[in-house]
Amino acid sequence: MKTNTIELLAPAKNCSAGIHAVNCGADAVYIGAEEFGARQAAANTLHDIEKLAVYSHKYRAKVYAAVNTILTDLELVRAHRLIHRLWDAGVDAVIIQDMALLEMELPPIPLFASTQTHNITPEKVLFLEKAGFRRVILGRELTLEEIKKIRSKTTVDLEFFAHGSLCASYSGRCYLSHALGGRSGNRGICAQPCRKLYTLKDGADNILVKNKHLLSLKDLNLSKRLGDLVDAGITSFKIEGRLKEADYVKNVVSLYRRELDKVLAAGKLGRSSSGRSFIDFTPDLSKTFNRGYTEYFLDGRDPDIASPDTPKFIGEPVGRAVKVDVKSFRLDGKCVLHNGDGISFFDSRGVLSGTHVNIVSNGNVLPVSTRGIAEGTLIYRNLDREFSRELERAKPARKLGLKLKFGETAEGFSLGAVDEDGFEAVIRCMPGKTKAEKPEVALETIKRQLSKTGESGFYLKDLEINLSIPYFIPVSVLNDLRRRVVEQLEAARVSAYKRVEAKLDKTSHKYPEKKLDFTANILSSKAVDFYKRHGATDIERAAEFGTETGERPLMTLKHCLRRRLNLCPKGGAGGKAEPLYLEDEEGNLFRLDFDCAGCKMTLRLGK
Repeated sequence: MKTNTIELLAPAKNCSAGIHAVNCGADAVYIGAEEFGARQAAANTLHDIEKLAVYSHKYRAKVYAAVNTILTDLELVRAHRLIHRLWDAGVDAVIIQDMALLEMELPPIPLFASTQTHNITPEKVLFLEKAGFRRVILGRELTLEEIKKIRSKTTVDLEFFAHGSLCASYSGRCYLSHALGGRSGNRGICAQPCRKLYTLKDGADNILVKNKHLLSLKDLNLSKRLGDLVDAGITSFKIEGRLKEADYVKNVVSLYRRELDKVLAAGKLGRSSSGRSFIDFTPDLSKTFNRGYTEYFLDGRDPDIASPDTPKFIGEPVGRAVKVDVKSFRLDGKCVLHNGDGISFFDSRGVLSGTHVNIVSNGNVLPVSTRGIAEGTLIYRNLDREFSRELERAKPARKLGLKLKFGETAEGFSLGAVDEDGFEAVIRCMPGKTKAEKPEVALETIKRQLSKTGESGFYLKDLEINLSIPYFIPVSVLNDLRRRVVEQLEAARVSAYKRVEAKLDKTSHKYPEKKLDFTANILSSKAVDFYKRHGATDIERAAEFGTETGERPLMTLKHCLRRRLNLCPKGGAGGKAEPLYLEDEEGNLFRLDFDCAGCKMTLRLGK
């Protein structure tokens, strides 16, 4: 990344979504490789990744590949080969979790430490910096003050999640999915048990809360806090969502580009890529999938971070149902629904239900079904058909600023071009010089034809015409000049693009801890070698290695149910309801333990 620049980093489920992200203003995109990504369902071929890199690099936007699962000894050989192929495909950096990869001969590709490596302290981030990582992706749970402390002790590039889904547990430190069904989040196949229904019980088997999504969190939205995070030392703002479709990417990236540009308008810092995004729709985060929004722990403990009623997209509230009959209802608010809208509501059991609107006529809403809708039911819209159509029709474009200078030579004419990054090209032609019979018309034709940048990826910032007299120049000649000079300019940009190269040396500085249990996620023998060389003396293998987790914590959360339910001793409740247990729909029982000093909660299997 350029010095004194800020990066907007967007997810790419596939090449198409990545191109949309770049067009909407992303300075970089991250994408899953063919295998070993923490979102196994978002894998991509090398061909598509190379295609995305070629497109992105035109605008000096970067492409990062996620290879961030923990790896077995056999998989390391394939992962090593994959990283070499990713470098050959034009990728700018790889995001990794497994330190075993640092024991291998890698290409000169910058390494980013995944948030899965549990990057929440200055000591850990400094260790990774000294190990050769060019960027560290911080834990989502950090406060502004904690980020500032990390920044004050390190110089490495810091990336922070700004938007999207939140894991209930610290990233990389959740073993619940693996314990219940063998699907490990650290291996890219989390079954998301934190989104399930749970019943909370006390030690006497009394039910305190029944059938709620007690571990499900709202979605992160820091769109109004980007300036604070820049001041704290963040240089890359990450949007979560490698499983999200293109419309989500277009909407969210466009809004964050707008908000980040407001921060950068002060002039102290700049963008890390080139060009300007032309957005032909108005982004709106309320229209896109979310579970409600939170700023999480940015200002300290926020009591309202959970979404216990449902992990699904409820939508925006549009009013309460009135005059309900078997076929229709009306809304008491001013919002107008449209044919094809999706609506949702909580029925009498408190379960989220939904339907589609067939017809809206004179204020009467006729859905597919009114079942579950009663007088006073709060109605939400979770599919705004008009907004969806606007997004589908939208064709956001990324273009580079261009200045053209048209003049004459001894035997003909020349067209010079310089783009916003200073790349230059000149094309000359010798069609002969014919004095224009209609000077004003001739000049207007020159201006009009040279201004047509069309689909070239450039927009005209300035056109300078220097002629001794107006000449008649055929339209075909002007068009050919413009096309050739733009092609030459694009070729100059492509040939000049140079990726940052990183030399990785084996290091032996001390790891912050000597004793490492299964939560260090050490799966392979090469990973063991790495930590031994850095001073660890007591090393336990990862749960995925077959290490017995027994009654040890499967999750560590800053989301504390005791505090949320006003049972916290700090609030005067005295912990009377303890011990507390969660029971899932299959009858599995999990004990909750509480670290009041650290204000954390752990979850372990059984009593």
